[in-house]
Parts: sequence; structure tokens; C-alpha cells
Amino acid sequence: MLVDDHRLVRDGLTTLLAGADDIEVVGTAADGAAVVDSAAECRPDVVLMDLSMPDVDGVAATRLLLAAQPNVRVVALTSFTEDRQVAAALEAGAVGYLLKDTAPDALFNAVRAAHAGHAPIDPRVAGALLPGRRAEPVDAPALSAREVEVLRLAAKGLANKQIARSLGISEHTVKVHLGNVFRRIGVNDRTSAAMWARDNLD
Repeated sequence: MLVDDHRLVRDGLTTLLAGADDIEVVGTAADGAAVVDSAAECRPDVVLMDLSMPDVDGVAATRLLLAAQPNVRVVALTSFTEDRQVAAALEAGAVGYLLKDTAPDALFNAVRAAHAGHAPIDPRVAGALLPGRRAEPVDAPALSAREVEVLRLAAKGLANKQIARSLGISEHTVKVHLGNVFRRIGVNDRTSAAMWARDNLD
């Protein structure tokens, strides 16, 4: 099954994978929220999961899917190469991590490897799995004092309106700050941001 919020990517991958005689695309999902229901219908063995999706991102979708179907083999297929993204995907239960510029033959082999119980990891991100690498804290000098304040409150579960009231700023300003924070720390949702804050802010 293919999970990606871009139709061109889903259609392109479907066409590409059709070129392998031993691989069949049994279903697709356009966002993380639809993953569980789609997988329940098509019962995939392997899921290629995009990480950057609105609302429910690939990391959260992986957790939801594996809670419902623990035997599914999830392989992240993304453009993210940062250590924190690799770690988040694997900690959520993904068995593999590939980049979207992976050569077709390598993609075929990765799907086969995942199905066989192996863990296909792109060599370009394998460094994130080396001893000591994933435990290193991520510096956050790019975050302003105000952005850190907003992130801390968001990590506590406060809604934008509550954050705005607490800091005496507009709700729009809160949204701008959160957007900047998400981009700089490489996440796509409040849950991932909260996890990052827990690991990287005192």
C-alpha cells in the first residue's frame, strides 16, 4: 500500500511498482488519517509511508496502523534525511527508511526485503543508527526566545488561543511562531514538536 498526500507521487509509484512482477499495489491512502481504514480494506503486507503529510503525519500514521495491524511492514519513503526524522520513524515501528530519489531497482528490492522480514535502510541515513548518534541532543539556537515560549506551551497541550492569551499576543502570531518552529526543527505536527521539545529543551 502507498501512503502519500500527493496524487502524482501515488500514481507514479503505482506505475513504477507495476513493473515488478512480484509486487502488487493493493491500495493507496492520501493522508495519514485514512491509513488505518484503507489498510483494513486492502490488507497490505508492506506499506510505503510518506512522513510529511498534513494533520496526521507519517510517524503518527505508522503508530496508528501498527496498533491495528501489527504484522504490517512499514517502510518510510520520504525526502527527510535528518537523524531525528529517521529515529522518529523507526521508533514508531517502521522497519525501513528510504529516500524518494531511490533508484527503481533499489525500491523494488527494499519492498522485497521488508516483506521477507529484513530492514531496508538507505545508506545515506544509516548514520542515524550508529551508537551514540541518536542520543545526541539537537541544538536549537535558531529558535527565538518567543518561539521557545510558544513551543513549551504547545508541548503542554495548550491550544493556540490559550497560548495567545497566556503570552499576550494574537492567535495569528502564535500560528506564525509555530510554523517557524516546525520548519526549523523538522517536524510537521504538534505531537512531534512536543516530543522534540521534551528531548531538546530543558
